[in-house]
Amino acid sequence: MYSGLLIILLPLIVGYLIPVKNRSLLHIVNQMLSWMVYVILFIMGISLAFLDNLSTNLLLIFKYAAVCFLCIFVMNYAALWLLERRRPWKTQFKQEKLPSRLHMALESLKLCGVVIGGFALGLTEWHWLTFASQASEIALLFLLALVGIQLRNSSMTLRQIILNRRGIIVALVVAISALIGGAVAALLLGLPLKTGLALASGYGWYSLSGIVLTDSFGPVIGSAAFFNDLARELCAIMLIPTLVRSSRSTALGLCGATSMDFTLPVLQRSGGLDMVPPAVVHGFVLSLLSPVLMAFFSA
Repeated sequence: MYSGLLIILLPLIVGYLIPVKNRSLLHIVNQMLSWMVYVILFIMGISLAFLDNLSTNLLLIFKYAAVCFLCIFVMNYAALWLLERRRPWKTQFKQEKLPSRLHMALESLKLCGVVIGGFALGLTEWHWLTFASQASEIALLFLLALVGIQLRNSSMTLRQIILNRRGIIVALVVAISALIGGAVAALLLGLPLKTGLALASGYGWYSLSGIVLTDSFGPVIGSAAFFNDLARELCAIMLIPTLVRSSRSTALGLCGATSMDFTLPVLQRSGGLDMVPPAVVHGFVLSLLSPVLMAFFSA
């Protein structure tokens, strides 16, 4: 158990210990991180094609993803709604004109296209494709090191994180309620509790959850994790502009770990500049918790 946990956390810690002061070098790290996401998702698609009883397993993937998404989403929404009732988050901000939500959704769906492309290539059953699982493990270690570097150089100090109570409170509510949702999903699907908790630990970080859980539980659970977390991001993009008017905590919490990057522009334009510090802190906290919890439940 502990060796598996160490293998996942070690590259993350090593990356976090590397300071990058040069902006152009940090830009290269960010670019490499984006490329690695596509590479690993492509490999994940190849692994899917080598599953036994392929048609049955594809139905199983979407069943797991749908049930997990609904359970986690409902639990998150209910917990965040209660938080907003008890601790209202008020503002005088008026919404700006938003970017096309359809365009942002299509950007997310491009990742599905990468998985499908890998799947199509895997169906050719070329001999060298059988090394996909080993390649994904190496790529995962490299990706985690890059994630560690990015977190270290995200300009967030410990003081800034501690002082932003709203971001931390929302992140903790999301983290705990998602795990409850994962436990309910595991019960409904007849999965081990640890598997349900691992599926819930992605917090919308589909590019990492799909990879880590594929490596630990196989391509069925890994693909279910990917689609579960991708669905979360797509729903957040569509719901933020409406939710932010009545429940800012809910609008932020449903974004999960993506509130510090992909969904941040939508949060800022929908909720104003005062949404940015909590959003960054919220995303930062969940981005730290996600790999640790996934590693723990997967080990």
